[in-house]
Amino acid sequence: MSNRTIKAFACIAMFQSAAVMAAEGRGDTQQIIHAGEQASVVVPAQFFTGSARIDPVWQADEHINTTGALVTFEPGARSAWHTHPAGQRLVVTSGVGLTQEWGKPIQVIRPGDVVWCPPGVKHWHGAASTTAMTHLAVTPSLDGKNVNWMEKVSDEQYSQTQQD
Repeated sequence: MSNRTIKAFACIAMFQSAAVMAAEGRGDTQQIIHAGEQASVVVPAQFFTGSARIDPVWQADEHINTTGALVTFEPGARSAWHTHPAGQRLVVTSGVGLTQEWGKPIQVIRPGDVVWCPPGVKHWHGAASTTAMTHLAVTPSLDGKNVNWMEKVSDEQYSQTQQD
């Protein structure tokens, strides 16, 4: 296992620990959200191209105003262009992915990479054309909203990458 993969799993463990401590807002009693207790969600076709799913890790609550979810993109799958009112961090846990800010070159992301998506910055992310990718998405809310969806990434925009 590479150091990057170990770092990615350490980040996930840290975020899961925070989720356990804040789960269900039960004061100072530790709570555990067991793996598999939250159903996987197939991503809505209006906001994604290709096949992807979301596995919730924790929900925002009165203790932590941030959601955590593992998002798995099959090869070629990607989000639509979007922004986050309060920003977002992505921790790549497996595979090879792509991300792009509006007007900038596509970037390749790999296990252990952490991507900061600043508030209000238009971007997309997804899998490489031949490799699936999973990332932990850590997304805070602002005024009850954590994403603003826009148009889909075209095949032409997506193919402008030099994948390796």
